[in-house]
Amino acid sequence: MKVVFLVDVKGTAKKDQIKEVSDGYARNFLIPKGIAAPADKKVINDIKNKEASKAHRIATERADAEALAKTLSGKVVKIVAQAGSDGRLYGSVTSKDIAEELEKQFGITVDKRKIALNDPIKAYGRYELDVKLYPEVSGKINVAVSDK
Repeated sequence: MKVVFLVDVKGTAKKDQIKEVSDGYARNFLIPKGIAAPADKKVINDIKNKEASKAHRIATERADAEALAKTLSGKVVKIVAQAGSDGRLYGSVTSKDIAEELEKQFGITVDKRKIALNDPIKAYGRYELDVKLYPEVSGKINVAVSDK
């Protein structure tokens, strides 16, 4: 008997997976406990539609991330900071500061957690940073820290 699982069952199937199980297992255990439902054409069609919708959403998000990565390339985010006589900044430039300046200067909104900055920037100079926009999609931005 073909059933569609309504919840994850360890060692058997995941949610929304269609599987062939024995009639007794389905009628006496899975269906009465609400773990699975009989798989008819309507249910199978609904699951295929869900999967297609999910694939379309993922493709759209990936395309948006790639477009944003192209937009980010070549952009130089200028950050003004004060420093002491030795060139070390008072405080530091963090990914939050970079994200705020990116939005202020170019109108591009990027989550601060997506900017790959291992350590805060503590000196003047130009830095090239990765921005992880989506799994396997990343862009690069240049950050210029200066006193003017």
